[in-house]
Amino acid sequence: MATLAQWIEGARPRTLPAAVAPVLVGTAAAHALGHAELGYAVLALCVALGFQVGVNYANDYSDGIRGTDEDRVGPVRLVGQRLAEPANVRTAAFAAFFGAGLAGFALVALSGAWLLLVLGLACLWAAWHYTGGDNPYGYRGWGEVMVFVFFGLVAVLGTTWTQAHALDLGALGGALGCGALASAILVTNNLRDLEGDRAAGKRTLAVRLGFRRTRRLYLGLVVGAFVAVLLAAVAHQWALLGLLAAPLAWRPTRLVTSDAWGPALLPALAQTGLLQLGYAVALSLGLALS
Repeated sequence: MATLAQWIEGARPRTLPAAVAPVLVGTAAAHALGHAELGYAVLALCVALGFQVGVNYANDYSDGIRGTDEDRVGPVRLVGQRLAEPANVRTAAFAAFFGAGLAGFALVALSGAWLLLVLGLACLWAAWHYTGGDNPYGYRGWGEVMVFVFFGLVAVLGTTWTQAHALDLGALGGALGCGALASAILVTNNLRDLEGDRAAGKRTLAVRLGFRRTRRLYLGLVVGAFVAVLLAAVAHQWALLGLLAAPLAWRPTRLVTSDAWGPALLPALAQTGLLQLGYAVALSLGLALS
């Protein structure tokens, strides 16, 4: 039976910056537009964290019952390592999704942004079908695209819209930047697992591109995130403070673009998460000062 520490590790806390960052930036963008609501921001954060934890448990469950997690490096696999019953891990995923759904419904009802209910259902579908269902898109190389959409565009712009009921280039730039760095985290994860995924028949984008082009993709996403700061600065000059996070990109970029692979890439995951969080804080400060 899995211990509490193993359940916490199974939730993959190092991925949580991908949930926190877009809410920070989206709220700061709403403030720059003249109307930020702290209560709505807290609800949006609950939604994002719920979906992030839920998708991590869902991936553990789906990969585990398919047998693709039996020989992996990295964090604990509750199902793949037979530490917990698959049904219990699935229940944990559904519980996290349910919590996210409750917070999302409250956010939509209070803000009056009822159209976002449709996006919420799309988020739920995407969270489960990344590795779940009969034809998971994560096994066909679409994981990074969906992360960019849902943890970048939808999360940032949705957060801004519920608070300000308006969008501008500041919000769009923040959404593009957060999406790029969230995708960079997944690129690092899939680069680390490339050989194991290839052997298991899991055709992630890293498997399709190979080591060299996947490393280039990571570099392009990181550079793209800082280009997005310039877009945000068109609307709010103080957004240029987001560039202060650039030094945080040095260590993970150097590691990912080297010849490192497998367990040697583990530090790059934590460093890319730190980069995303630092980027969000710096950009949010700039938008708030605007």
